[in-house]
Amino acid sequence: MRRDDRAQDRDFSLALIDRCTHGVMALSTGEPLPYCLPLSFVRIGEDLFFHCAREGRKVDLLRRSPQVCVTFIGDDRPAFVAPAMYTTYFQSVIITGTAAEVRDPSEKSAALRALCQKVTPDHMEGFEAALEQSLAVTAVWRIRMEEISGKAKLER
Repeated sequence: MRRDDRAQDRDFSLALIDRCTHGVMALSTGEPLPYCLPLSFVRIGEDLFFHCAREGRKVDLLRRSPQVCVTFIGDDRPAFVAPAMYTTYFQSVIITGTAAEVRDPSEKSAALRALCQKVTPDHMEGFEAALEQSLAVTAVWRIRMEEISGKAKLER
C-alpha cells in the first residue's frame, strides 16, 4: 500500500466486509483479460462464502484457477474541500484467497442461512422451504481469506 497513513486494521476490514451486501471478485481467465463480477458474500470466521449456479464460466474458471481477489467498498463520497481542493472519502477492503466448492450439505446450508440472515434478516420465515427447493441445484463456494488489506480516507 503506497499510503500507509490510510491503512486500516483487521477489525476495521472485517467490520466493513460484514456490512457490505456485495463485493467484486476477480478471477484469472488464463489470458490477458481478467474476469470480474459482483457477488453477495457472507463472512463466517476466516472464510467468505458465496452461492451461484453449479455450472458456468465462473465455476469453470474457479476450478481451473482458484486464486481470487475480492474488493469491498464501504463509503465512496467525492467532496469539494474549500477553497480549491477535490477529494474522495472512502473505505475499502481487498482480500486475496483460494476458493473451493463446498460439498458438505450441512456446511452449504449454514453458509446459505448466514447469507440470507445478512441480506434479508426480516424475511427468514421462508428460508427452510427455499433451502429444501434449491440446495441440490445451488453451488456454494468458500474463499479462505489469506490476505486482508483495509484502506480508508475518513472525513475529519
